[in-house]
Amino acid sequence: MTEELFRDDATLQQCEARVLAVDAGGIRLDRTVFYPQGGGQAGDAGVLRLPDGRELRIVDTKKGATPGDIVHLPAPDADASMLTPGCTVTAVIDWQRRHRHMRFHTATHLLCALVPHPVDGCSITADYARLDFHMTEPLDKEALTAGLARLIGEAHVVRHRWITEAELDANPQLVRSMSVQPPRGQGRVRVMEVDGVDLQPCGGTHVANTAEIGRVVVTKIEKKSAKTRRVVLGFAESAEG
Repeated sequence: MTEELFRDDATLQQCEARVLAVDAGGIRLDRTVFYPQGGGQAGDAGVLRLPDGRELRIVDTKKGATPGDIVHLPAPDADASMLTPGCTVTAVIDWQRRHRHMRFHTATHLLCALVPHPVDGCSITADYARLDFHMTEPLDKEALTAGLARLIGEAHVVRHRWITEAELDANPQLVRSMSVQPPRGQGRVRVMEVDGVDLQPCGGTHVANTAEIGRVVVTKIEKKSAKTRRVVLGFAESAEG
């Protein structure tokens, strides 16, 4: 298993790690700051830096076949043979990309508070975020954008904590997603709390305060099916550019 340093501190940008394995599937480390694709959030990119200064570019991070297995995927033109099991590296994420993921992911929690319906799909990338809500009522783009601006401007603290699986079973309403269920089997579940706004199980990365999100706008609302409304978010600076 890989120690998941990003679970407790999403602001860590690098860490020292030992290479466990290098094969056609990718690179496995004993610990990492790289978030693997999951829960709708894209995986991290960055570099693995050797003590002599050479770098191996990582273009994506995914979960392996077993729980706790994280695979770092090198660029197609990268020479992974420079790494051998047992060697040490400095794992460095692309912070600009990660921070955009964190801002968008936190914004989707605010959107969940504004649209109190189950979520049946999501995608969080560096360029946009979207949530698919299980609902039939129409949504207003300007009203949602204004609601997001209000919650962001109120500077709510964002924190994570752990609850037991029994606590989650006693509070099933905490689970908003119809498509992604919290992982089971470890006896505890990670929940994200936007103080006074939202509380739900989530394993992704988030900013520490809603004010850090910046200006977010609803760029599109689509009727995907009779019972699905898709809301797409973008950063205001991108929409204006």
